[in-house]
Amino acid sequence: MRKVYYIYNPRTQTYDRIYPTVRQRALSILRQLFIGMGLGAGCFIILLLVFGSPSEKELRIENSRLLAQYNVLSRRLDDAMGVLQDIQQRDDNLYRVILQADPVSPAIRQAGFGGTNRYEELMDLANSKLVVNTTQKLDVLSKQIYIQSKSFDDVIDMCKNHDEMLKCIPAIQPISNKDLRKTASGYGTRIDPIYGTTKFHSGMDFSAHPGTDVYATGDGTVVKVGWETGYGNTIEIDHGFGYLTRYAHLQGYNTKVGKKVVRGEVIGKVGSTGKSTGPHLHYEVHVKGKVVNPVNYYFMDLSAEDYEKMIQLAANHGKVFD
Repeated sequence: MRKVYYIYNPRTQTYDRIYPTVRQRALSILRQLFIGMGLGAGCFIILLLVFGSPSEKELRIENSRLLAQYNVLSRRLDDAMGVLQDIQQRDDNLYRVILQADPVSPAIRQAGFGGTNRYEELMDLANSKLVVNTTQKLDVLSKQIYIQSKSFDDVIDMCKNHDEMLKCIPAIQPISNKDLRKTASGYGTRIDPIYGTTKFHSGMDFSAHPGTDVYATGDGTVVKVGWETGYGNTIEIDHGFGYLTRYAHLQGYNTKVGKKVVRGEVIGKVGSTGKSTGPHLHYEVHVKGKVVNPVNYYFMDLSAEDYEKMIQLAANHGKVFD
């Protein structure tokens, strides 16, 4: 209903009706129109702020889904890393131990990614911390899987060469000693027979008559035949796979440098040359450049009972010659 306006006329003492001009009517209509548009716009803005636009609502739903998927992916990557760590432990502590190989270095397994920031382009994303963390896990997992794959390639190669390696391991005694009576001084710290001081003995001594045969304890290549200070006449055999054996204080040689020898082949004779107080063979085993106790490598010669007996005899250092 349109409003009607009146004005008091004091002359006639009556109320006269006012008829607005066209301009006034237009201004009134425009004013009402602007007021209505302002109220509508205000309500619309309030609705957008409270409820958001349909597109924003869809984006929020999509972002929530993506965030949930990233969380699920992050947990699955953690599970995969756990499985991979179990595989790595079995590789280092089982497969490589059986094949007598060194474990893969932690520095190689856990090597990071160098260079510039690989994830800089992800830092501007929403939930960037989760995105970057998940991407890092994926990169680390991919690299460690590649390293583990290469490690298994090495293990496969070692398995193929396992029979050859077994032939090369120094697995018998260097002289005939079935009754163990020739076992003399063992590996470890003892009193030096010449200087009378405590000294580390880096091998095992076997007492025997001069001229007793000395055998190669595994297949390999003779790399040294000659005199060495302290050791006298010496033979060294490189067996490959990190194994080297040394035979010292020999009376004579039955081999030469470069000759391929097999386990049980006669390579020399027992003597008393070099720093020695009586005829015997000094025998050493080196594994990957480190001298080790030879008693641990006679598994093709000794029963379990004989092995225990030899350990006791060697530990007592019954006869000391050098």
